[in-house]
Amino acid sequence: MASHRRPKQPSRTRVTVLTATAAAAVALSSQAAQADPKPTKKDVKAQVDKLYEEAEVATEKYNGAKEKQDSLEKQVDALQDKVARGQGELNKLRNGLGSMATAQYRSGGVDPSLQLILSSDPDDYLDKASTLNQVTSKQAGSLKKIADTQRTLKQQREEAALKLKDLADTRKALGTKKRDIQDKLSKAQTLLNTLTAKERADLAKAEEERANRSNADRSKLEDGKDSGQGGEQGGNQDGGSDTGSNVPTSGRAGAALAAAQGKIGSPYVWGATGPGSFDCSGLTSWAYAQADVKLDRTSQAQANNGTRIGRSALKPGDLVLFYGDLHHIGLYAGNNQVLHAPKPGANVRYESMDNMPFQFGVRI
Repeated sequence: MASHRRPKQPSRTRVTVLTATAAAAVALSSQAAQADPKPTKKDVKAQVDKLYEEAEVATEKYNGAKEKQDSLEKQVDALQDKVARGQGELNKLRNGLGSMATAQYRSGGVDPSLQLILSSDPDDYLDKASTLNQVTSKQAGSLKKIADTQRTLKQQREEAALKLKDLADTRKALGTKKRDIQDKLSKAQTLLNTLTAKERADLAKAEEERANRSNADRSKLEDGKDSGQGGEQGGNQDGGSDTGSNVPTSGRAGAALAAAQGKIGSPYVWGATGPGSFDCSGLTSWAYAQADVKLDRTSQAQANNGTRIGRSALKPGDLVLFYGDLHHIGLYAGNNQVLHAPKPGANVRYESMDNMPFQFGVRI
């Protein structure tokens, strides 16, 4: 017979727990939605600009490590060449003494002095030679040369071993810095991808207009100079104070600036030193190389390649350093303008000196 009992109803306690759990889930979902709102275009730009600046800091550290690696590789190669030549000389000296020993053996045996000469410790022989009175001056001279060569080889091998360890550490640091740069650039791209295509286009347009304003202002100033108006006045109209004469301080400064001007529009690429792409210190070092002046690789090192000067003393072609840690550098172009490789995603261009925290200039 079929049962007609009613199904068991959930208890009041169980209903309360389920209701509370559902409410909590809804609340958490609401909080999560509120905690992770889509960043605005302004927020994205600020974060991306910060990441690009951090990437440039890391780039200058990478450049320094790369320069050290290149220098160490040359030093290690030179030391290894010296060791190889020294070993060849040592082998030749030992062969000479071996021939002498063979000749003596054939004529009646090797005397005690040559036994000591061919020992593994020539220095010990020299200490004892004075009591033997059996060593010819030629043998003593050969042995001393062997001992000196052995000592030199030992020192060179030890120095090469230390350089090789330093080189290995530098290569490891180089890899770490490279990953740091790539990580920051990847994060910047991820942020940009949160924007719509139109928002990204608007940012790119604003960046281009900013660069074009600097170039347009410069063109007006140069047109004013050509028509007889002073560049001094134009500099003030640009919104910044006049910062020195518009004539380069030297032929090499003028040549470096002219070389950099020929690269306007070239892309910023971290670690690049031209001629097709540049980072900030890559552009300045390449430009001065065209004027037969060798600068150090990094912006911080280039800050010490000449005489430091204040803003009011700047002339075209002088180096200009920005930010407290000196991680950015460019060439002063006159009329309150810097010519530089700005950052990832931007090309070599003129820009107002007021767009970055200026520290000092360097006259080469």
